Amino acid sequence: MSQVKLQETSEGKVSLTGVLSFGSVIQALEAMQPLIESRESLLIDLSGVERADSAGLALLVEWVSRAQQKGSQLSYCDIPSQMLAIARVSGLDSVLPIELS
Repeated sequence: MSQVKLQETSEGKVSLTGVLSFGSVIQALEAMQPLIESRESLLIDLSGVERADSAGLALLVEWVSRAQQKGSQLSYCDIPSQMLAIARVSGLDSVLPIELS
């Protein structure tokens, strides 16, 4: 199983590193839940994502959904070009709150 790591940064972001794939999304979903529960807003830095597939992209959509259910705001920054390309092809770039640099 692939490992992903979530780490809070000094800038108040949550940095995500590793591979977002079918093998790691359950771990990542569970790891993010306490942060979604405890924060009113989250900015997730995706610059450390080495690779992602459609399951990884679905995970990003699920995090947004969970945050919205709680009444929180969640957005992504520094999304790797490969992930952004998948999001654009699938039409999810209009659903995901992505902050472009």
